[in-house]
Amino acid sequence: MGRGATFRRLLDVEEVISVIQKHYSYEPRIEEVQVEVAIDRIVAEDVTCRIDIPPFRRATMDGYAVRSEDIYGVDEEDPARLKVTGRSEAGRPFRGEVKRREAVEASTGALIPEGADSVVPVERTDRIGGEVFIFRSQAPGDNVQPVGGDLNAGEILLFSGTSLGAREIGMLAASGVDRVRVIARPRVAIFSTGDELLPPGRSLDSGRIYDVNSSMLTAAVRADHGEPRFKGILGDDSKEISDGIKEAALSTDLILLSGSTSVGAGDALPEAMCSAGKPGILVHGIAIKPGKPTIIGMVNGKFVIGLPGYPTSSLTVYRVLISPLIRRMAGIEVETRVQIPARLSSKVNSVPGRRYFLPVNLVRGGRGEVIAFPVSTGSEAVSTLGRSDGYIEISKDAEFVDEGEDVLVTPLCEGMEPAHLSIIGSHCPGVELMLRALRREAPHIRYKSINVGSLGGFRAIKMGEADVAGVHAIDPETKSYNIPFMEKYAIGDVALLMGGYKRVQGLMVRKGNPKGIVGLEDIQRPDVKLINRKIGSGTRALLDLLVSKLAGEIGVDEDELKRGIGGYRRERKTHMSVAEAILSGEADVSLGIEYVAELRGLDFIPLAVEEYDLLVRRDRVEKEAVRQLIGLLRSKEFLEQLSRMPGYMLKEETGTILVDEA
Repeated sequence: MGRGATFRRLLDVEEVISVIQKHYSYEPRIEEVQVEVAIDRIVAEDVTCRIDIPPFRRATMDGYAVRSEDIYGVDEEDPARLKVTGRSEAGRPFRGEVKRREAVEASTGALIPEGADSVVPVERTDRIGGEVFIFRSQAPGDNVQPVGGDLNAGEILLFSGTSLGAREIGMLAASGVDRVRVIARPRVAIFSTGDELLPPGRSLDSGRIYDVNSSMLTAAVRADHGEPRFKGILGDDSKEISDGIKEAALSTDLILLSGSTSVGAGDALPEAMCSAGKPGILVHGIAIKPGKPTIIGMVNGKFVIGLPGYPTSSLTVYRVLISPLIRRMAGIEVETRVQIPARLSSKVNSVPGRRYFLPVNLVRGGRGEVIAFPVSTGSEAVSTLGRSDGYIEISKDAEFVDEGEDVLVTPLCEGMEPAHLSIIGSHCPGVELMLRALRREAPHIRYKSINVGSLGGFRAIKMGEADVAGVHAIDPETKSYNIPFMEKYAIGDVALLMGGYKRVQGLMVRKGNPKGIVGLEDIQRPDVKLINRKIGSGTRALLDLLVSKLAGEIGVDEDELKRGIGGYRRERKTHMSVAEAILSGEADVSLGIEYVAELRGLDFIPLAVEEYDLLVRRDRVEKEAVRQLIGLLRSKEFLEQLSRMPGYMLKEETGTILVDEA
């Protein structure tokens, strides 16, 4: 079957399985080879992320990179008319700048040029010659994955003692770690496709990313008793891909490719599969999310399966369709995992007509119940792999799953247990110090730590998603920390506020201070580039407050002052990530804590002393993991270690309850 009725027609999962069964003809055999990947090995030491992921701002869909201010308020009756000055493709970035009233055509995964802050989907535009008409306005950041918006250099990816599975291997590959193992089973050829990809271990060029999927799929095939054979990275060229498929079909039993599966102009796999051999494409598009653009074909009696490029999409399709196929070819039972009953933390909208495999985190509530809350990052984010404990399956007929609804979670690894302790809030090296101590003192306690900013911590405590939240939110009216937000979020009846410690915040600049920055007023200079923290973080709130004060002192409008500060809208998630931006030359200055500046070899200009406290759910205070954490906060050893960290100071209320309104 070539480009027949199923081409670009979405098939249900059951229909796809029927197609596979109809064309299955493999005769099982067993071989043994040397191990090539670290699957099932135990991590010996903490592994930190080496780079920011992604390492550049990139488009999450095909469209046009624009300045959002140029399309503000436009509609179909009065569209924006912009001059198209170039094209940015994955692996082939546009090197210029997007100026006022200009646009650059951008493909999915491509680098976003300087000056642009939004990508307008191609379906909302009309291209006429050298101009593009845009019919809907967008906010800054729409359809753009920011630098470090997924993972940040310096973040801990895996702790020592972790058993490596497919998702862990994928995360290691994304950070540039190059380790391989192999076992003997059906021979499975694996290709990655994309001009932007480089093997882990190589130095990254501008606009390039590490190849995640090849390592991840190799690990998954090995876990299913297959023999993975990585055949290399292919460019976005249909002939190159077709030749690769033909060669692999001569020596392997199954061929997997990732990337180049969509319908966009730069995607070459469908054409390559049709020209590689007969019968060609059997399925093009599956009614699932994520994983819709999957392609299944056959060449010379061998299945050829094209997976989406996004790691989470690729792995989802693998688990649903490919894992059962490989295990059948290996002569072993299809793996079944015991589902975990849980309660959904918040309402989730689905996509009618597509089966939705939703990644979730699992934590235990105060009464021992299991709570599942959706992972906020999308399928383009590598961290979705590491932050997910499992997934829930939402029917194609459902429009949503309501908050509090009972769900069944399929774990990503056998024997996975919900976390005993969930810490959701502001990033702080002091908390990481506490968690390392907890791991030493109570290695049996499994915890989940997620950085979402101070306001995200208040929300997580209110919703019951977190046991503990680290917060340093400053109230612009009273200039006091955290206590006013207990009332604003109305959580006095569900949470305690415990005294933490103080941190010195200030301006971080490169060693030697080449721009001669001496104070906050210098960030408004045209030759100074700022990198900011995300809205909702305590550090962002502090900078907003300091800028507001500066505006009053120099007699200018606050919003006007912010618009004039280069980089005020560019955001990172953690103190470590903004430090990396300064070290790389992407930015000249950022607000951050003294400890990180010292750790990364930056100069530091102190501006304020803030208070970092811990919110604790009342119904979780007696949980063993929470009691252990509070005990560490009060311990002499931890307090001495914290006091030795540059820019950290204890306060009189450290370890005591600041607010108890119940």
